Amino acid sequence: MSTATIAKPQAKQPGKRRRMSLPVLLLIIAGVLVLTSIVRLISGADGITSTGQMSTALRLAVPIGLAGLGGLWAERAGVVNIGLEGMMVLGTWFGAWAGYQWGPWTGVAFGIIGGSLGGILHAIATVTFKVNHIVSGVALNILALGTTRYLSKFTFEDAPQGSSKQSPPIESLGTFDIPGLSSWLETLNGKHWFLVSDIAGLVGGLVTNLSPLTVVAVALVPATWWVLWRTSFGLRLRSCGENPVAAESLGVNVYKYKYIAVIVSGGFAGLGGAFLSIVASNVYLDGQTAGRGYIGLAAMIFGNWMPGGLALGAGLFGYTDSLNLRGGTTNVHALILLLAILLVFGAAYLAWQKKYVSAVITLVISALMFLWYTSVDEVPRQVVSAAPYLVTLLVLSLSAQRLRMPKADGLPYYKGQGK
Repeated sequence: MSTATIAKPQAKQPGKRRRMSLPVLLLIIAGVLVLTSIVRLISGADGITSTGQMSTALRLAVPIGLAGLGGLWAERAGVVNIGLEGMMVLGTWFGAWAGYQWGPWTGVAFGIIGGSLGGILHAIATVTFKVNHIVSGVALNILALGTTRYLSKFTFEDAPQGSSKQSPPIESLGTFDIPGLSSWLETLNGKHWFLVSDIAGLVGGLVTNLSPLTVVAVALVPATWWVLWRTSFGLRLRSCGENPVAAESLGVNVYKYKYIAVIVSGGFAGLGGAFLSIVASNVYLDGQTAGRGYIGLAAMIFGNWMPGGLALGAGLFGYTDSLNLRGGTTNVHALILLLAILLVFGAAYLAWQKKYVSAVITLVISALMFLWYTSVDEVPRQVVSAAPYLVTLLVLSLSAQRLRMPKADGLPYYKGQGK
């Protein structure tokens, strides 16, 4: 029997929501761009779509996206990976430890190895010993944090320019622009024309001040889609997260695929950690991940366990995180107006769906946002710092009704269970 029979298409259930088509998604993105441009003109906050803002957002989105890809691999095989944060922590430490001694690319390799070691521990606990996935992930996060702090005292404290909480500086991987295109887009963005300059800022941020590791990370998104959705290996791996009993009956070694998925998951998270210590700051710092592993998990959930949606979620969270670094209080003030307008459209959509109570509540929240925008000129710095985490909660709460996780995700599986 062909392995293609593992993932039989399910009959459409009555009342089940259809997945958003690509044209509709592109139309929504275009609408948000138009509204953003309007808000920029009204508020005068040109920084919300500047090339520098978008470039910073991309750099901050990369570690979140890599952590999300790690979660995607594990959960598509049926293993919940709350331990992404700990795997990222291991990646930051291993990457910095090897990077300052033998060069940044060696540090990248060791960062992947460090994250993979965390993946192995998580796989042993959850797949072999059937430990609750959440408990195992939380324990791994605590173990990684304690281990790296302990090791830092013996490796970085006596090193030149190092300390017990910081590694010595690591040589840079360098950055590059796309010749001609980067400067032209930046000039166009500086004109502050309606929509045209905003699109130029968005595209310009994707081709300006790029690290080679950023290019690798972005390429891993379509590569993951191709491997998991266009190869027999990916089909078998995903079958372990949907129906491991049926997969085993067709000859799939479920344990092996779960181990592979979780180890690869750790490698992706470790790469994200290495990006933080080698590219984002060129040193290891205690507490450097700052919860990005959890935000990466949220980006994966926002993306409905799909690489494309995950990339959009990582970009959104990276953008809000970048507000801390570039004109945060002014830009967040402008984004309050954008959010208020979007909520008006949301209320109209809910009313069209005949969800009148939800529509009224949404409209009231929108009115409060308008009131907040008009009553202050800048938001407090604390709001800017909390923006990535507030957006995480907001996005997850709004998208919760459209999510569809793998059916066997987080469930223990015993070999021969279907016999």
